[in-house]
Amino acid sequence: MRYSLPLLLAGGWLLVPGNWGTAAGAAPPNFLIILADDLGWGDVGCNNPHRGKLRTPHIDRLAAEGMRFTDAHSSSGVCSPSRYTLLTGRYHWRSRLQQGIVNYLEGPLIPPERLTLATLAKQHGYHTACIGKWHLGWEWNIPAGERPLFHPGRGNVPEVTDAHRAAWEAVYSRPIGGGPTTRGFDVYFGTDVPNWPPYCFIDQDRTVGVPTEFLPAALLTNHLASLPGPALAGWKLEGVLPALTDRACRYLIERSQTNQPFLLYLPLTTPHTPLAVNEPWRGKSGLGEPVADLILETDAAVGRVLQTLEDCGAAKNTLVLFTSDNGFAPYVGVESLERQGHYPSGPFRGSKGDAWEGGHRIPFLLRWPSVVAPGSVCEQLVHQADVMATVADILETKLPDNAGEDSFSLLPLLRGSREPVREHAVSCASNGLTSLRRGSWKLLFGRGGGGPWRRSPAEETAAPPVQLYDLAGDPAETTNLAADRTELVAEMTALMEQLVARGRSTPGPKQSNDVPVRWRRHLEQADSSQ
Repeated sequence: MRYSLPLLLAGGWLLVPGNWGTAAGAAPPNFLIILADDLGWGDVGCNNPHRGKLRTPHIDRLAAEGMRFTDAHSSSGVCSPSRYTLLTGRYHWRSRLQQGIVNYLEGPLIPPERLTLATLAKQHGYHTACIGKWHLGWEWNIPAGERPLFHPGRGNVPEVTDAHRAAWEAVYSRPIGGGPTTRGFDVYFGTDVPNWPPYCFIDQDRTVGVPTEFLPAALLTNHLASLPGPALAGWKLEGVLPALTDRACRYLIERSQTNQPFLLYLPLTTPHTPLAVNEPWRGKSGLGEPVADLILETDAAVGRVLQTLEDCGAAKNTLVLFTSDNGFAPYVGVESLERQGHYPSGPFRGSKGDAWEGGHRIPFLLRWPSVVAPGSVCEQLVHQADVMATVADILETKLPDNAGEDSFSLLPLLRGSREPVREHAVSCASNGLTSLRRGSWKLLFGRGGGGPWRRSPAEETAAPPVQLYDLAGDPAETTNLAADRTELVAEMTALMEQLVARGRSTPGPKQSNDVPVRWRRHLEQADSSQ
């Protein structure tokens, strides 16, 4: 692993233990957290120079000017659970979400009393904003009998009736509860899920306009929108990413004119579907797949945000984190890309949805001028849950016992430490299949990868029912050592039992999980099938 430690901070302050990277009396840093959607580890150029065909100069710039983490993970191979963990510092499987994602019209996943990154920052005088994809549930308050008016079913685009319009007017003309502004954010603007209804923007807690028609059937094909439902007349899927980028840049300019620090959480909607690429980027990748073009457009959007941060004079005192919620979605052309020499998961097995590495090993680049050494690379195990404790550490505050239960501060690593900050980490597949890392060892408590895509029936039924890999020598997870290392399997199984039972993986008083955790169910299914 390679580190270099900057000896001097801006203004000539010496970086000493206990100072955590800010000079006495210095202003606290701003935080800009950019979360891509379905961007694979190998889709970032600096991660994958030998097995990648895409160049992402603006994202790569963060690595050149900061630290690139090579062994970073999300909580799940799909998005809602990973977003929950990033914002709370708690594994998603301690919540009600034991598998899958927050469904259309489902209620909030984060309880109002739970501390989030936004509420933590607000407690320390920050202005907070979320601009982009939320996908953590809202209080839609739609009567059960009227739900079919909002959710006609996949592939069904009925004629709009007076009953539809009346129901839509009643719901979309009033505030929507349970969203970002009730979970610590002063500002929200975005599309809750860009490929789901309502097809309109939400500003704070209200839709921008009231939908009057169903999204046209033509926009429900070719990896565009996924669910039919209410839409504004003339809604353009291509307009989502530029609008989010514009709003983020405007926010940065406005906040730079104040003396108040800010935290901007920017969960982009791309390169997830809809694969709606704007004209300047169509065909630009040269790989013949819209998703590859959309990755380049996403990189350009990141570049605009970073340039705005620079132009408004805030870059020197802003910690920027760029990451992704999970791995690349294989159903949008992975076979074609791989034939052309681009491997979205890099050297790793699996992709979005999987408990294999390709599902949850994600890009993780962090820039913090005068604290993080430019061009540094960290190979230690880290997790998106760790953002909460890192922010708390930077703000020199202690998290409550019932917050950030699975979050370890990355601050020592950012300052150049070579010691691991966590010894273990848990990441799950979309179907709930659980994997546990301990050092370089990884144990999957079931067969197969757990994702619904690119599934091999042989992998789902092959013995043994658990999978043990040594990622130090086998990053592609090709050789299952479970039968040869039964004692290690038993030790790691006991560790997982302990992590569940204690309600936390960090030191501190025992906490309660929200529901009984069903982490053994795939082992039980394997036993019952024999």
